[in-house]
Amino acid sequence: MKLPTPRLEIHPERISENARAIVGLCHAHHIQVAGVTKVARAQSEVVRALEQGWVDLLADSRLENLESIRRQGTELPLMLVRIPTPSAAAKVVELADISLNSSLETIQLLSQAAVRQKKTHKVILMVDLGDLREGVWPDRAAGLLEKAAKLPNIVISGLGCNLACYGGVIPTTEKMQQLIDLRNACRQSLGMELSILSGGNSANLPLLVAGGMPPEINQLRIGETIQLGRNVIDRSPFAGTRQDTYRLVAEVIELERKPSVPIGSRGQDAFGGTPEFVDRGTRKRAICNIGRQDVVIENLEPEDPGIIVLGGSSDHLILDVEEARNPVRLGSEIVLEPGYAALLAASTSPYVKKRVIVE
Repeated sequence: MKLPTPRLEIHPERISENARAIVGLCHAHHIQVAGVTKVARAQSEVVRALEQGWVDLLADSRLENLESIRRQGTELPLMLVRIPTPSAAAKVVELADISLNSSLETIQLLSQAAVRQKKTHKVILMVDLGDLREGVWPDRAAGLLEKAAKLPNIVISGLGCNLACYGGVIPTTEKMQQLIDLRNACRQSLGMELSILSGGNSANLPLLVAGGMPPEINQLRIGETIQLGRNVIDRSPFAGTRQDTYRLVAEVIELERKPSVPIGSRGQDAFGGTPEFVDRGTRKRAICNIGRQDVVIENLEPEDPGIIVLGGSSDHLILDVEEARNPVRLGSEIVLEPGYAALLAASTSPYVKKRVIVE
């Protein structure tokens, strides 16, 4: 019986192999690993793969995913890696053991919720080191910490930062040293231990491999390099990991020979863009049953190197299959390797079927 399409094929054992490789690297440098599950929407087999890969914590940006992980019965601590919504403070305390924060007002709400629930909630204060995503500006950290440390049922575990995300700022030894120096200054002025220095994400791993990671950094939050085996600085394969952890499979629903360039007066496309076209002459083109509602089309790489992704609409992926190495027919399955953005979208889309491959 033919399997439904489009579908996302998940290889948990390969993900677990990647996790063991990355965790082994980090543990050798006394760095704990928070395995981030959000790109797979906390899919249960992926969560188990991370557990079997020896991660120290499980982390996600969505409370719905943390709730799913709780139901799965993990014994690992859970971390919320997106700054909490003030209105969801009670749910954050209920589901997460530790959260990343940058607002005193939100930490106050977490404290109130923790008191009501008779729990202790751990907080890592995020500091903005220039990537301009989340984090308090460094000169405000000590004042915020001083007030937050007095709140009941809140434990300030340490400081954290995030790089190579919004602004694309690459983690360096100097950036990490800024976080260490700030921690040391806060220790001296406030007498706080701040034992955790959560230095960043997968983008920090090349610095670690190169020997540039200061020994004081003792936690990283790793998603893409475990899930896809990629060096996130340039998306090259990360040494010692596999890149065949996920495959996206779509089905050919039309196969026609057509010109490479649209004919007629042109305006914007359905998404408000003005695409450019390369005139390759008349070519064999395939339309597949997946589109922008399900995936980031530009973040897909066909497994067959002779196939070219041309673009797509909300429901359709358009491919040039003129030079495909394998015969393409109506009903053929086209295998695509998703990048991080494509995987995130496909995992979230209810229209993409999920299939776990047991090896």
